[in-house]
Amino acid sequence: MSDAGPRPPEALKTSTPDSRGRGAHKVDWWAEARGLLLMLLAVIGFHSFIAKPFYIPSISMMPNLLVGDRLVVSKYPYGWSWVSASFHVLPRSRERLLGKTPAYGDIVIVVPPDRDEDYIKRVIALPGDRIAVVNGQIILNGRPIPQAVEPPLELAVDPNEPCSPEEFPNLRYRSASGREFCELPILRETLPNGVSYDIIDHLQNQPLDNYAEIKVPAGHVFLMGDNRDHSADSRANSGPFEKGLGGPVPLSSVGGRAEFITFSLDGSATLDPRTWWASLRKDRAWRNLRAALDPAKTSR
Repeated sequence: MSDAGPRPPEALKTSTPDSRGRGAHKVDWWAEARGLLLMLLAVIGFHSFIAKPFYIPSISMMPNLLVGDRLVVSKYPYGWSWVSASFHVLPRSRERLLGKTPAYGDIVIVVPPDRDEDYIKRVIALPGDRIAVVNGQIILNGRPIPQAVEPPLELAVDPNEPCSPEEFPNLRYRSASGREFCELPILRETLPNGVSYDIIDHLQNQPLDNYAEIKVPAGHVFLMGDNRDHSADSRANSGPFEKGLGGPVPLSSVGGRAEFITFSLDGSATLDPRTWWASLRKDRAWRNLRAALDPAKTSR
């Protein structure tokens, strides 16, 4: 008679990798590195050929651009040259691919002749123009550029715009609420194509207020900052002292056109995330930096 009792359970079967490694997960480090490299190249290519973010570090374009503004610069409007590449790794050259000339009033990124830095300025004169500055007023092709007096700009003082007495003497004040402001005198300037924009020119008889007439060479543009008393632009000599553009700049050194502000920070943020929202200048996000042209006033 056979034993009908319960049979012991079969031993659990486990799979172990054999000598060839079957059953184990291996990381393909070469594929991972290749994917990261391709992603990096895509980002660099986008920044070099399409658009890249830009940070405003100086007061030279006040009141239209403030320290702490973050904006988008498109790379393709004027073609591509050595300056288009991210980090300026290419040797300087006058060659351009699909080159075009900026319009009056465009805000552009430019690299000075003696340093690999990005400046941001406004196009004031085009190839073939005659330009001079007399007592702060632009004389373009023998005609004064109109400047209309506008109401002062009451700009709130913050860590990124401190309105220091050295730069803006006697313009800082405290309101009845206790908040400090910088009262900036504003002029509205209008170029021949109808583009108009605000400028600041509050100092009298300073060196940049006068510039002897020159003719802008072919393939060059003359650039100025909107904060006329505090801008190292085409009026100022290049070199370590004035750090200007040294006159008209070649179009091959113009790296793109400013399009719009994405966001702006007042400089009060700390490592504490609770300060980040309060540091946003909420009225500056998505401001368009391209002025509309008036065809009826176009002179070229």
